[in-house]
Amino acid sequence: MTTSRYSIGVDYGTGSVRALVVDLATGAEVGTSVWEYAHGQGGVLGDRRDPECARQHPADYADGFRASVRGALADAARNSALQPSEIVGLGVDTTGSTPLPIDVEGVPLALRREFRDDLAALAWLWKDHTAHAEAAEITDAVRRDGLPYLETCGGTYSSEWYWAKILRCERAAPRVARAAASWVELCDYVPALVTGTRGPSSLRRGLCAAGHKAMYHERWGGLPSAAFLDRLSPGLSRLRHGYRRPEPSHRVAGRLTAEWASATGLPEGLPVAVGAFDAHLGAVGVGVGPGTLVKIIGTSTCDCMVAPLDLPVVIPGLCGMAPESVLPGMLGIEAGQSAVGDIFDWFANRMALHVAATPAERHATLSREAAALRPGESGLLALDWHNGNRTVLVDPRLSGLLVGQTLHTTPAETYRALIEATAYGARTIIERIEAYGVPVTSITACGGIAERSPLLMQIYADVCGRPIAVSRSPQTCALGAAVMGAVAGGGHADVPTAQRAMTGLRAERYRPDPARQAVYERLYRMYSTLHDAFGIGGPIDVGRVMKDLLALRDEVRGIELPEMGA
Repeated sequence: MTTSRYSIGVDYGTGSVRALVVDLATGAEVGTSVWEYAHGQGGVLGDRRDPECARQHPADYADGFRASVRGALADAARNSALQPSEIVGLGVDTTGSTPLPIDVEGVPLALRREFRDDLAALAWLWKDHTAHAEAAEITDAVRRDGLPYLETCGGTYSSEWYWAKILRCERAAPRVARAAASWVELCDYVPALVTGTRGPSSLRRGLCAAGHKAMYHERWGGLPSAAFLDRLSPGLSRLRHGYRRPEPSHRVAGRLTAEWASATGLPEGLPVAVGAFDAHLGAVGVGVGPGTLVKIIGTSTCDCMVAPLDLPVVIPGLCGMAPESVLPGMLGIEAGQSAVGDIFDWFANRMALHVAATPAERHATLSREAAALRPGESGLLALDWHNGNRTVLVDPRLSGLLVGQTLHTTPAETYRALIEATAYGARTIIERIEAYGVPVTSITACGGIAERSPLLMQIYADVCGRPIAVSRSPQTCALGAAVMGAVAGGGHADVPTAQRAMTGLRAERYRPDPARQAVYERLYRMYSTLHDAFGIGGPIDVGRVMKDLLALRDEVRGIELPEMGA
């Protein structure tokens, strides 16, 4: 009788942590559990004086690991008679860039008594944009000094990323900054926590976070130079000390301690893989390979691809092009949108409270009514920048826009226009990647919205003009983490082998409808005009957009009127 073997993936999202137990041979997901963060609103602690502040409490990371893993093992035991000894490895993915300050023992400052009430001592969540001025300063300094540090991350540093947040802390919270022996990304902190790794110099850092967010590249010797960092803030170069050479995510970060084995029910000494960001391991979890663009669609989106390591171009405006950040031996390419699901939630839960009773019911009602509309019928066009623009403009100081409203505009029309806006943003990313010679031969989506919203997926297919597949797993990021855990634990020889065994796609595809696609071509051209006018500036004429929207609306509705403004 052959004994089954399993791996476990632990996925840290914005509002919760999820653990998933996966069969190495079939990819069957035999156990899962979700634990909602205890601190803040939906896991996020903010500052009422600054809407761009978004922090998380590191106590939730430890409690979440303990609760979610125990729950997943219990669920798996009910479903498959699993024994903990059959688990070969564990992988971790998290949001990012979500760095947190730690002391010389590797303990988050927020867990020390003197910092327990200090927001700056918490983890700085990915969607914290308080460091927008510091990000601009880093970009200006790199360009002024003629340095290469931004060549692999689109030419512009983001307020969402590692050094910008640290520099902001240096300026705004010097007491916390002085107490920090180092800063560690959440995806590196969790493996260190559960393997008993102590102190900054012992931390196993991942290539994913280092390459995409910390300006790390072997081509210029690793991190930015001490001289450069000290010009940003005197003494900032201290954070370079003890920063180990990063590793890809199929490597072993350490082994589970007796304490954490007892707390979770996992076997002591279990191999724990080097951590990575959720979107990158989400791409692994849908079987990403050359030519495939993976869209992880949730509160925001992250788009990931892989390409040869020797790719001869640098694509401006992307979040990064980092060696081995997604798959070993391949270049990882990352782009994305700063808000997608967050935009829909904002509208449903703040602007359309009169629709239905609960948030879920509001989304269902708005989706049903929006699905009955034809492209162009509303006369509306929106920009999807409610949380800034991540790609291709890399500008957190942009905001949303809705053009074409009248006294007859309905909530469902607005809801659909917001979905369409995110689709136009998605197409803009695809066009930027292909403009630099990287072909997008297929699109695969995953994440909660891809699972739950046929309306959004069909609009994306129509706008982008190509079929879109969806992952068969509703927990693709955790599955990707489980793939890395399987390889780190020796359950599979390499990542492609593990992907073939453990991942897959649904049979059905969302295919573009030619008639809808033709209307969206016209709307996309109008979107591009607004995109460039408000995002880039310069002599761009937007004066026709309102009238063109009305003309298209009337054409779609079959109303024959003289062209307005003629």
